[in-house]
Amino acid sequence: MLFALRMLLLSAHFLFASVIGLLIGLIRPFEPDNSRLCARLYSWGGRIILGLEIRAEVEALKQRRTPCVYVANHQSNYDLFVLGTVVPYRTVSIGKDSLKFVPFFGQLYWLAGNVLIKRGHATQAKQAMLASTDALQNKDTSIWVFAEGTRNGGNNMLPFKKGAFQMAIAAGVPIIPVCVSSYPKHMSLNALKAGLIKIRALAEIPTHGLTMEDIPRLMQQCFEQMQATIRQLDQDIANARKAVHA
Repeated sequence: MLFALRMLLLSAHFLFASVIGLLIGLIRPFEPDNSRLCARLYSWGGRIILGLEIRAEVEALKQRRTPCVYVANHQSNYDLFVLGTVVPYRTVSIGKDSLKFVPFFGQLYWLAGNVLIKRGHATQAKQAMLASTDALQNKDTSIWVFAEGTRNGGNNMLPFKKGAFQMAIAAGVPIIPVCVSSYPKHMSLNALKAGLIKIRALAEIPTHGLTMEDIPRLMQQCFEQMQATIRQLDQDIANARKAVHA
């Protein structure tokens, strides 16, 4: 019963936030900071409706004002409400082309300056990468990327794709990993308190002086750091859960 009520309220909130976000986009189209404002709109109500407690250790994200590439793990459709609370200043994301068919949301996503790419379309993907690299270098804009390319369902991270790392090296900007605990497996939407989620931003990984030949090593470094951190976050939550039931 609670799950059904939450889904009803979440749908209404999603529509409301999409309309407000679309108005923001129409007032100041393609302004990079629109993404942060819209993400806050979605997450503010979404996490309350879902009954989620989010603890974020992201001071580095709040204080940062120079371009970088943020790499985060992608778990479920709820990521919008979970991660929306920590999207940094002037940060846009790269999303799949099919998002443009989602009423209101797709249009505001585009107007917020985010990049839409068609999966499996090499030419369009290359154009998107060039546009994103230009934004990093010349438009005081950071890029948020789910390097796995698809949702992992809260299981182990999937292998990373190269795009985020190619952009960072081409633009000469650092990578900042953003790690989220494995919440889909433990989230109970029929409970009043659906679950605890932890988010942690790691130290930046510099790319200055690297070449495209360094991409495999850079990907491995980022993957290993994130995997270790997610395991630690999951363990912290498990320990907290045991302490409550002790």
